[in-house]
Amino acid sequence: LRPPTVTGQFHTLFFGSVRMFFLGVLGFAVYGNEALHFSCDPEKREVNLFCYNQFRPITPQVFWALQLVIVLVPGAFFHLYAACKSIKQEDILQKAFYTGFYIFSVFSRIVLEAVAFWLQIQLFGFKVNAIYMCDVGALEKNFNITRCMVPEHFEKTIFLIAMYTFTVITVVLCVAEIFEISCRRLGFLKLS
Repeated sequence: LRPPTVTGQFHTLFFGSVRMFFLGVLGFAVYGNEALHFSCDPEKREVNLFCYNQFRPITPQVFWALQLVIVLVPGAFFHLYAACKSIKQEDILQKAFYTGFYIFSVFSRIVLEAVAFWLQIQLFGFKVNAIYMCDVGALEKNFNITRCMVPEHFEKTIFLIAMYTFTVITVVLCVAEIFEISCRRLGFLKLS
């Protein structure tokens, strides 16, 4: 069962292929070896690990993979329901309950994307700096700040902005899909 709107089908294509490809291929290229090249004190591996964990409480790839999975859940619930009830695609936009349920699943995606957007800002900000100042006081038992070098910081900044952009595009497509469904239900667009 594919989405009942043109916008929904485009969203599925965009979300399913472009965003996942970008994250899977380019995300691995940009972030795949970050922990190995994150450098604070070449003499002390435990300082490097401690500071990297402070710098990245969750790796961006894991965060974005979780975001993709969580955002897919509302649509998956709707499609599972539709499959179990043998709902035809044309019935989704013609029967009020199915339309409402589908709109709820799209609205849920918007909310989940907005929450993920906010969390991404809290976790990663908008820019990756070349130097990270790490507080290693817990290791050294005294107050001590160590400078750490962040590898490929410029590439990571570009990738962060791209992931923000993907989230915004996804939200815009979801809003456009709700608008398209509303226009179809009100008779402004022909039901297909």
